Amino acid sequence: MATSPISGVSNINAASASLSMEDLLRVMLTELTYQDPLKPVENKDFMAQIAQFSSLDASRQLNQGLERLLGLQSLNQSVGLLGKTIDANTGTGAVTGVVKSLSLASGEPQMTIQVADGRTIAGITIGQVQSIR
Repeated sequence: MATSPISGVSNINAASASLSMEDLLRVMLTELTYQDPLKPVENKDFMAQIAQFSSLDASRQLNQGLERLLGLQSLNQSVGLLGKTIDANTGTGAVTGVVKSLSLASGEPQMTIQVADGRTIAGITIGQVQSIR
């Protein structure tokens, strides 16, 4: 069974996130320790590896920053919905209600709405909102 290119990318991202700069430098030290003394690796090759490791670390930090930014943006959008009437798709179907409260669950904002018959429905995410009135 072939994997999709997208899942392959996420696997690479997960693997790179678990490696630290210290791990990568340890690999380079091991490489130096076991290199053939008659064919040493040139300085430019080491500099290229260090540049790649630095680039990998910078990419990881950028991804973490973007994830935090997206979380804050989602929170800001949810706060703006307090008191507004929304239509949302839930696991049990479409609902319409007024957003009464906002809570965070694992860093993701979740709304509680009050429907016309007085019931409250909790755990609605910004991704489930279909329309805002």
